[in-house]
Amino acid sequence: MNTIGILTSGGDAPGMNSAIRAIVRTAINNDLRVKGIRNGYDGLMHGDIYEMNVSSVADIIQKGGTILGTARSLEFKEPEGQKKGAQILKDYGIDGLIVIGGDGSFKGALALSKLGINTIAIPGTIDNDMGYTDFTIGFFTAVETIIDAIGKLRDTSSSHGRAAIIEVMGRNCGDLALYAGLAGGAESIIVPEHEFSMDDIVSKVQHGVKRGKLHHLITLAEGVGDPYEVAKEVNLKTGVETRVTVLGHVQRGGAPAAPDRLLGATMGAKAVELLLENQSGIAIGFSDGKLKSTPISEAVKLGRHLNESLYRLANNLSN
Repeated sequence: MNTIGILTSGGDAPGMNSAIRAIVRTAINNDLRVKGIRNGYDGLMHGDIYEMNVSSVADIIQKGGTILGTARSLEFKEPEGQKKGAQILKDYGIDGLIVIGGDGSFKGALALSKLGINTIAIPGTIDNDMGYTDFTIGFFTAVETIIDAIGKLRDTSSSHGRAAIIEVMGRNCGDLALYAGLAGGAESIIVPEHEFSMDDIVSKVQHGVKRGKLHHLITLAEGVGDPYEVAKEVNLKTGVETRVTVLGHVQRGGAPAAPDRLLGATMGAKAVELLLENQSGIAIGFSDGKLKSTPISEAVKLGRHLNESLYRLANNLSN
């Protein structure tokens, strides 16, 4: 192992730069060369590759996003494109590749592994939708961003006596809605993993009105459905004016929170160690307070399960 490459793919996530920094510095400390691949698999297909050194990653640990850039590549999804990508890596003398991203990025890393490129995958996605690891890089920062928004919406909702529905990201995973809803004091949390009862939501709003509550907060994961329809029903059945706020891509930005910086640093260093051990096709995860290694082939198959105890707690505390 003489030269390793790094790419970030899919949606950006706060903490990716911490992982990049750890990879570069750990590699150089072990006498390895490092090449950065700009704009994910799309950059790989175009040979957008450059030499990195210690200075390349100076003053980036506090920055959101990814200094390498990220983009999706339709060409790389095809078998011929994957073969082309593997050959480009070999042409640049890259012996091992570290991929930081989500499920789709992992599948690309697995394909390259099967084509003879030593690959290690690091989970970087705010959705926290990968079942093999407790947490992914970027999740905690996104939760903090949502909690900040909930606090601001609580202020204005209290002033007007309104209900607020906050739609968050997560695709088909409800972790962002659950963790932020519980930490932010939402009265109702709507996630894809559970069918929600409009009657229950209406009942909670009505109960709050009876005890003089001035605000009613509802977090809703984007994979559930149309938040405006929910707002229309709440308004119709309770008489409480209900507004929708779709947070969108603001959830991906901002300086990474401490847990995401720590995950990035420890996972990045571990990825280099695994390449030095000549391992390949491995996904790094975090479970029970420790880093763990899982074959990428297994990691992409494991679905995410909602933390049911937290979900029950959130419901109990909102009564």
